[in-house]
Amino acid sequence: MTALTLTLKKIPQQRIDCSPLTPDALAGKSAADIAAIPLQSGKNTLRVDALFDVSGDDVAEIVFMNGCDKLDYIGAAMHSGRIIIHGDAGCYLGFRKKGGEIVQHGNAGNFAASGMTGGLLHIHGNAGDFLAAAIPGDRKGMAGGLVIVTGNAGDRTGDQMRRGIVLIEGNAGDYCASRMIAGTIGVMGATGDYPGYGMKRGTLLLFKPPRLIATIQDCGMHTLPFLKLMYKSFRDLPSKFAHLDQTRVRRYAGDLANDGKGEILLFS
Repeated sequence: MTALTLTLKKIPQQRIDCSPLTPDALAGKSAADIAAIPLQSGKNTLRVDALFDVSGDDVAEIVFMNGCDKLDYIGAAMHSGRIIIHGDAGCYLGFRKKGGEIVQHGNAGNFAASGMTGGLLHIHGNAGDFLAAAIPGDRKGMAGGLVIVTGNAGDRTGDQMRRGIVLIEGNAGDYCASRMIAGTIGVMGATGDYPGYGMKRGTLLLFKPPRLIATIQDCGMHTLPFLKLMYKSFRDLPSKFAHLDQTRVRRYAGDLANDGKGEILLFS
């Protein structure tokens, strides 16, 4: 058996809802069944075979070829299996994903990992705004699982994030970890203005001095042995974070305007 491969024929004019194309949703379906699945595109629906060349038969692993930024909701609500994307992806990548693995070789749009509760999302490229954040009208961002971004992330990363780990090897935009409720976010590059704004709890790991709001309190230099346990959990990850070993950090507490139980740890 070979992986089910969906090769995009050409860039579509409208955005495409790819949420029906997950290992769970396609289990037990024949190639003809998969080819005939309708995908929402604006006010219209298009068959899978009108958009993609379909090959392979192992739906436990789905490969998207020639990906573009109009393919939304890839891997949404998936529980198991593996999705590999060669090229860009649209918005809501891994939306409310409960398990399984998504590996993307390209850039992701806004709201990647929003509502995610389990599994792995590995973006070998850049992520847009609101990575692991809550969608408008919701109060629940990412609530579990692991996200690794080898490039940069946009504004409001981790907004209202409740649980899980987000590791960004590049830069992050403004208001990183805004209104964060719990979880861990690491940013190896620079951050934009006001990380930790409205933060309730959780941990933000930074490697470049941030521009903080007045209600984030500088608590001075500390040696934190618990970091060794965190690093141990990173050891087998395919990320630069696997090589961390420093336990001496500058600690900031806040946001004091919002109970002040969160922390920002700055590595020298």
